[in-house]
Amino acid sequence: MSLHGALPARFRRERVLIIGCGDVGQRAARVLGGGARARLLALTSSPERCASLRAQGITPLLGNLDDARSLQRLAGLATRVLHLAPPPSSEQVDWRLDPRTRALVHALAQRSAPAALVYGSTSGVYGDWQGRWVSEATPAQPRTPRAWRRVDAEAAVHWLGRATGVRTSVLRIPGIYAPDRPGGTPRERLLRGTPVLREPDDVYTNHIHAHDLARACVLALWRGRPQRNVNVVDDTQLKMGDYFDLAADLYGLPRPPRIGRDAAGDQLPLMLLSFMSESRRLHNQRMKTELRLHLSYPTVKEGLVNPSARPQTAAIVLSSQPV
Repeated sequence: MSLHGALPARFRRERVLIIGCGDVGQRAARVLGGGARARLLALTSSPERCASLRAQGITPLLGNLDDARSLQRLAGLATRVLHLAPPPSSEQVDWRLDPRTRALVHALAQRSAPAALVYGSTSGVYGDWQGRWVSEATPAQPRTPRAWRRVDAEAAVHWLGRATGVRTSVLRIPGIYAPDRPGGTPRERLLRGTPVLREPDDVYTNHIHAHDLARACVLALWRGRPQRNVNVVDDTQLKMGDYFDLAADLYGLPRPPRIGRDAAGDQLPLMLLSFMSESRRLHNQRMKTELRLHLSYPTVKEGLVNPSARPQTAAIVLSSQPV
C-alpha cells in the first residue's frame, strides 16, 4: 500500500481552492462535485455570499485580494488552486501591474505550496495579429491596460512555479458565452440593433462555452504541464459580424446593420471599439492534446441553441479518461 493510501481519509482528500468563484468558478465546482474525493473552498470578500456557497457544497473563506494580510490564512490550505479573479479595473500607481495576483502567489508561497495553480487569463494578451493564427508560442503584445495587467498576473503565477515547484497553468480565454450565463448570448445586443463592422473592416473573434471552460479549468488542475500557457477556445472561425449574423438567424431576429470603421467611433462605446481593434485566430491543439478536453460545444452554432450539458462529477474528471 502506498503512503498516500495509508493516510486517513481527511488527509487523502484533495482540497481545491477557488479564487473568484463567479459563474465559471461555480461551474468548475459542479464539475468537481466535492464529497469524498475533493473538498471545495472559495475565497469571498462578501459575508452575504457565504450561505449561497455553502448550499453548493463549497466552504467559504472570508478574505480580500485587495488586502494582502487577509490572504495569509491561505498558505498551506489547499492542494490545488483555481484563480479566476480579474485584476483591479481602477487605475493603480502602475496601471500595468496586478497587485491582487501578486499578493495571492506570495501568500501561497509561504508554506506547503499547492501541487497545482491554474490561472484564468485572457487571449487579449496577444494583442492584434490582423487575423493571423496565434499559438501559445506567439509573443504577447498587449495593447490595453487590462491586457497589460493580465500579462503581469501571468508572470506572477509562473514565478510561483519556478520558485516553489508548483505546477502552474495559464489559460488564455477569449469571449465566454452560454445561454444560462447572465448576458451570455448576443440576443440583447441584437434586440438593441447595435451595428457591426462591414466585412472589409471586420475582425476575427474567438469563443468558448462556459461549460467547456469550466471543464478545462478542472482538467488543467490535474493534467496541466508545468509552467504552461494554454489557449482555451472552441473550433469556431468567424469574424465578429458573421457571428452576430449567425446568432440573429438562430434566434429569428434581424441581422445587425453594418457600418464602416470610420463611422464606428461615433456610434459604438469605447469598450466595444477596443475589441474591434484586434483580430486573431487562436490555435487550440494544446488544449486538446495536453488537457485532453473533448468539447461539448465545438462551435457557437451548437452552444447558442442547446441547453448546457450536465457537468461531469469528480469521479469522472479525476480519472485518466478525457471528459
